[in-house]
Amino acid sequence: MSVTLIAGLGNPGREYAGTRHNLGFTVVEALAAAEGLKWKTESRFEAATARWDVRPGVTRLLVKPATFMNDSGRALRGLLDFHQAAVSDLIVAYDDLTIDTGSVKVSVTGSAGGHKGVASLLEHLGSGFVRYRLGINEPRPAGMDLKDFVLGKFSKEQTKLIDQKLTSFVDGLRLLINRGPAEAMNTLNRRDHHEPEQA
Repeated sequence: MSVTLIAGLGNPGREYAGTRHNLGFTVVEALAAAEGLKWKTESRFEAATARWDVRPGVTRLLVKPATFMNDSGRALRGLLDFHQAAVSDLIVAYDDLTIDTGSVKVSVTGSAGGHKGVASLLEHLGSGFVRYRLGINEPRPAGMDLKDFVLGKFSKEQTKLIDQKLTSFVDGLRLLINRGPAEAMNTLNRRDHHEPEQA
């Protein structure tokens, strides 16, 4: 049986819902809702999963790690091992400060760039997973700590933008799942948005 894992990164708990750092959760939840999938708590894997049987022998597993962002790799390592899936069979959706809010980019290489969830993945899995990077870059209030910014909620204008873009985020994720990273990069990685240098 072929299993693809599609994980969103975020922090569990109501207090983190709707924060910038939970945009990965938001997008995989929207995909699950669009496909009529039900979430199930998998305590042995420290994750919530939604099983998506596409056709006989082909299964996709949507995942929300319950380990908190900084330890996401541990939960995903357990799921990959259980399903005997390769790291390349993992797609990870997460927030990215270097990309404008409302934009998305696909990549398969790179450093953690200061993202502690991605750092955990690299620690536990190594490289090779596919990255679905969701922009959260917007002007930060003067003096605001980076941690407070990513754990904060989007501004009213940006919340409206995210709501408007959610369907296209889900469609882009579907494209990546169905057609692979090369085609997704060609389609989604447009250069029509300024991408600031990593801090």
